[in-house]
Amino acid sequence: MSRRLLSCLWCGREIVESEVGRRRRYCRQSCRQRAYEHRNSLKGTGIPEDSVVLSAQEAADLADRWFAARCAAEDVATAIGEGADTTELAALSETLLKLAHEAERLR
Repeated sequence: MSRRLLSCLWCGREIVESEVGRRRRYCRQSCRQRAYEHRNSLKGTGIPEDSVVLSAQEAADLADRWFAARCAAEDVATAIGEGADTTELAALSETLLKLAHEAERLR
């Protein structure tokens, strides 16, 4: 049985999914509930149902995560320019991938 990696439609966490049965859309029941509440709060407002509405704090957190990922990318570029060895580049790349993955989350 093979497995696919999917992302939760609410929080962006990875969902490990098997090939059998219906695809899961949410990682937990709480994410499913938050998505339901969000959809219902948008009814009658004219805002598309698939819109992502972030609080000011969530938007600031997202900006912080993207800033950290950009800084890590700059660290990789600087290390390459300075002729860093593969061990250091591997560590910097691993950090960059982790931060980029975190930056993908909207909430």
